[in-house]
Amino acid sequence: QLQPVESGGGLVQPGGSLRLSCAASKLISDYVTVGWFRQAPGKGREGVACITFEGGVSDYATSVKGRFTISRDNAKNMVYLQMNSLKAEDTAVYYCAGASYSNHQFCEIREGAYYKWGQGTQVTVSS
Repeated sequence: QLQPVESGGGLVQPGGSLRLSCAASKLISDYVTVGWFRQAPGKGREGVACITFEGGVSDYATSVKGRFTISRDNAKNMVYLQMNSLKAEDTAVYYCAGASYSNHQFCEIREGAYYKWGQGTQVTVSS
């Protein structure tokens, strides 16, 4: 199985920043659309952001708009999630997920739309 591999998680103080990375072989062909999801203890998995192949279309959960930025570098098979102004409620395991669709404008942060998932990376925001 070809799965994304997340990295960059860790402990950060409120108001701080982290950049998560998602690496995957055959990113261009397998993960035309890439999304970031997160799951906090006792909560379900929620969508955070998504980005299309060209990077021209992206979407964000209301809770992270204006604070998080998703981007990708297809040449490096990498997708990033820049997280700024972090809050305690951002604490969660963050997952990178991919999907391939003929519609390169597809960008939805719905769990069911993705079929390749990484193992996750822990982000803890605490003072």
